[in-house]
Amino acid sequence: MVVALVVLIVVARWYVRREQSRVGRVNAPDEATDDARPHAQEEAGAARVAGRRSASEPLVGIPAIRHLFRTNEVPVYFVSATAFNLLGIDRWVRNFKFINYYDSFDGWHPNVFVPKEQSPRAFESIEDICNYLLGHKEVVDYVRGRAQGGKVAFLMFDEETETLAKELGLDVAFPPAELRHRLDSKIETTRLANEAGVPSVPNVMGRASTYGEVLDLARSAGLGDDLVIQTPYGDSGQTTFFVAGESDWKAEEGKIVGQDLKVMRRIDPRETAIEGVITRHGTLVGPLMAELTGFPELTPYDGGWCGNDVFPEVLSAEQRLLARERTYAVGERLRQEGYRGYFELDFLADATTGEMYLGELNPRVTGASSITNVTAVAYGDMPLFLFHLLEFMDVEYEIDVEELNRRWAHPGNLDEWTQFILKQTEDSVELITQAPASGIWRMGDDGGIGYARRDTDWHTVANGSEAFYLRIATAGGYRYPGADLGILVTRGRFLDDDHELVDRARSWITGIKSQFRSVPPPSETPPPVEPEPFGFKML
Repeated sequence: MVVALVVLIVVARWYVRREQSRVGRVNAPDEATDDARPHAQEEAGAARVAGRRSASEPLVGIPAIRHLFRTNEVPVYFVSATAFNLLGIDRWVRNFKFINYYDSFDGWHPNVFVPKEQSPRAFESIEDICNYLLGHKEVVDYVRGRAQGGKVAFLMFDEETETLAKELGLDVAFPPAELRHRLDSKIETTRLANEAGVPSVPNVMGRASTYGEVLDLARSAGLGDDLVIQTPYGDSGQTTFFVAGESDWKAEEGKIVGQDLKVMRRIDPRETAIEGVITRHGTLVGPLMAELTGFPELTPYDGGWCGNDVFPEVLSAEQRLLARERTYAVGERLRQEGYRGYFELDFLADATTGEMYLGELNPRVTGASSITNVTAVAYGDMPLFLFHLLEFMDVEYEIDVEELNRRWAHPGNLDEWTQFILKQTEDSVELITQAPASGIWRMGDDGGIGYARRDTDWHTVANGSEAFYLRIATAGGYRYPGADLGILVTRGRFLDDDHELVDRARSWITGIKSQFRSVPPPSETPPPVEPEPFGFKML
C-alpha cells in the first residue's frame, strides 16, 4: 500500500512538470519576425523586472525606464501658454497633463486643461502666463482634485512660479530659477564655454556708450568694423544687432547702451541647434538640426527664429561630430555649476571656414524640443525629455550614456522632420473671423490644402503631403505684426542645401495663411495687447 502511494505521488509530480513545460512552450513568444516583436519582448521583460524590483534597487536599462513611465502614478504637469513644446509626451508618460492659456484644441484634447474663465489681460512674459495659471482658481481646483503632489515643468518660470507651485504641493522638475537665469546670460554662456574649450565667434566683452567706443572695443580684439553686438538676455533675433556703420549704431543704441555687451566679428553663418540632457550619469546629446531664421514669409524679425529642419546630413559629418562633442563638453561644464536636465545650444557654422562656433545656450526645453522628441532616435529608445524627467522622479536608475550617444550619432538612426512657426508678417491689425483648426492637414497635387482629421500631435503624419497644424490665433482674436498664428510640423525638409526655403515649404505657408479670414477692428474697441508665446527663440 505504501509503495503504491509513493509511486502515485512520483507519477503525479512527473505529470505536473510535463504540463508546466508544455504550457510554457505554447505561451512563449516565437522568434521575432518584425520590429514589433522584440520590442514587445523587451517591454514584457521590463514588466517582470519591475515586478521583482525592490524600492531600493535601481532601474537598469531603457525597457525598465519605459515601464516606469507607462505605469507612472505620479501626476506630471506642463504649464505654459500652449502644449506645443512637449506635445506628444503624454503618449509616453501616464498621468501627464498640459495646463495652458490657449485652447488650441477646442476642448477635445483629453490631456489639455484650459481654465474657462479668463479675464482679458496683457502679459509681458511666459513667466507671467505661468503665474497667472498657477494662481487661477480653476487650475488650483483641478490640481488638488487629482492625486496629491506631483511634478511640474515649465518653459519659463521665476521665483514667484516656484512659490506658487510649492503652495500647490508640486515639485518643480527643473533646476532653480536663479541658476537658470544666471546661465541664460550670453555673457555667462561664453565664459563657461571658453572654460569647456568650446569657442564662440571671435569676440570681446565690454560696454560702450558711443559708436566710437564700440569701434575701439572691437579693434582692440582685432574684430574689424563689420560687427554683431549681443546683449545678455533675450531672443537672439531680437537682442542681436548688426552694426556695419554709425547709422546702424544710431538705429539701435537705445537697446544697447548701458548693458554688458558681447561684440563679435560678423561671419556668414549656417544656424543650427542641438539639445541635450545632463543626467547624473553624464550628458546625453540629441540630433543636430538646421534652423530657419529671418524668413520674411514667416517672421517680421530680421534674424528671428522661425523653425527647424532635422535630417541625417545636416552640415558635414565632421561638423556634426564637432557639434556633438562640444555639446557634451558644455553639458559637463554646466553639471559642475549644479545644473541638470534639459538644455539647448545654438551653433553657427562658418560658411567660409567650416568652424562650429557656439551661438547661445537655452537652459530649458525650447521650440526645437518638439522635433527632437519625435525623431526615430526617440522611438528607438525614448524621447529626450523623458531622460530629463527621470532626473526628477525620485528613483535610482542606470543607463549607458556612452552607448546611447554612440547610437544616436549614427545617421541611419535619424529620419527627416521639419517645422515652422508662422507669425503675422503684414503691417496691419485686423480682427480674426476664421482660423484653421488644429489637426492633420493634407496637401493636394495642385498645392492647395484641406483639413483631413483631428489629431492631438504630429506622430501620425504619414509623409510630406500631410502636416500637423497647431492653432495659436483663433477667431475673435487679433492679428497684428509679430502676432503668433500657428505652428506646422511635417516630414521631410523645408530648407535646401543653400539654406533657402523649398517650394513645398512655401506652399504650406501660403496654404495655411489662406485659411485665415479677418476684418478691420471696430474703431470703438482698440485691440488689446496679446501674449506672444512664440515671440522668442527660447520658445
